[in-house]
Amino acid sequence: MKSNRLTMRDIPAVERLLGILLSQPELGNFSREMIVDRLRTVVNEARDKLKQDQVMDVSVDNLVDRVKSDLLILGGCSLRKVVNATGVVLHTNLGRAPLGKRAIQIVDEIMSGYSTLEYNVATGERGSRYAHVVDKLCALTGAEDAIVVNNNAAAVLLVLSVLAKEREVIVSRGQLVEIGGSFRIPDVLNQSGARLVEVGTTNKTHLADFEQAITEHTAVILKVHTSNYRIVGFTAQPEDKALVALAHQYGIPLVEDLGSGTFRNIKVNGWHEPTVGDCLAAGIDIVTFSGDKLLGAGQAGIIAGKKQYIEKMKRHPLMRALRIDKLSLAALAGTLIDYLLECGRDIPVQRMLHRQSDELREQADKLADILQSLTAYGWNIEVVPLISQAGGGTLPEVEFESFGVSIVTPGYSAAIVEEALRKNCIPIIVRIQAARILLDVRCLAAEDMAIIETACTSIAKGVIP
Repeated sequence: MKSNRLTMRDIPAVERLLGILLSQPELGNFSREMIVDRLRTVVNEARDKLKQDQVMDVSVDNLVDRVKSDLLILGGCSLRKVVNATGVVLHTNLGRAPLGKRAIQIVDEIMSGYSTLEYNVATGERGSRYAHVVDKLCALTGAEDAIVVNNNAAAVLLVLSVLAKEREVIVSRGQLVEIGGSFRIPDVLNQSGARLVEVGTTNKTHLADFEQAITEHTAVILKVHTSNYRIVGFTAQPEDKALVALAHQYGIPLVEDLGSGTFRNIKVNGWHEPTVGDCLAAGIDIVTFSGDKLLGAGQAGIIAGKKQYIEKMKRHPLMRALRIDKLSLAALAGTLIDYLLECGRDIPVQRMLHRQSDELREQADKLADILQSLTAYGWNIEVVPLISQAGGGTLPEVEFESFGVSIVTPGYSAAIVEEALRKNCIPIIVRIQAARILLDVRCLAAEDMAIIETACTSIAKGVIP
């Protein structure tokens, strides 16, 4: 009896497969060497699976399709635009803050040619990349000086490396935070060469706890803003002014990691987000914060405060390793200009966080009207109240009232529709709740509405990516 088990002989000849692949118009821009290399990888994988008695389709069509798919993915860019219909404004997985028009324009100008990144036009000599934003940051925060690195984790690492290497840093136990990606304050302290001294308890730390921990080895008192969680109930932390007075009494710099910094007061549902200016005005010596969160710029770690400390950071070897690139710097400069010119509504994050219920309801009604034709396919389209979040490790447990559109589809589960929207040519990221697709309009731009309509219409007609 003949066995149905496949053998190595069943794998088509490489030359035959290569001839078919070279004739594919979609692969016309790939070199012969690249196609051959990918083909050999696919064929070798098939051989390995057959050796292990695994089920494997080794037909010509399947192997050709696999090679073609791999090459097209390799030759494309997986980093692409998405439609954010989740209602999460600073969605970390979706790139956090979108840029405003001014920032986009400046980035476009800088990346399309050469620039004055480190060139002083007035003198014709070498300049500093930080000069493009330092004066703006100081004007907006009241800081004596400022520098910028590639993210806030780098900012904290640089500050501690400069001010506290091989010395002690005092931190309240209630502020030993961990954010996404397993970034932990104790780990950064350790990497910087500083020694952590924990004081107080998880829920209560008093001024006396800090004072009792100060020794001749103390280099920094570090305050960490709990921007991604809350400790509520029986709690206590020293007021900024009291902690400032204590630190300065002993000649120790007080540093605050704000995480997500803001130039504007945000008070929502009992949560108060301190501004960078308020912290510096209270006497805190150095403040670090992110550029791509509540600030609404690109990724950056900003260090603002006393000139005597920042001058030391500018000269530290880590500065070159951690420095910000020209495109992120351009995005930050454009965003800072908007703040200086009081164009806050031009900064997408600020606009999205402050959208009012009537505006959101109106947009949800428009989206529902656009999708109303899908009721002919049995789809149920309904405007519903929703709850949005700031996201990005900011404003913990703060909820924003919003509106959106609920979709229930006959014949398809919510999971199937969600996947189809996610695999759209421009991915549409939504929420699922109670077997419904939810499209929160808080983060939707006007042009996103047509993208959603086209994708939903295709799904209703049975075209599932």
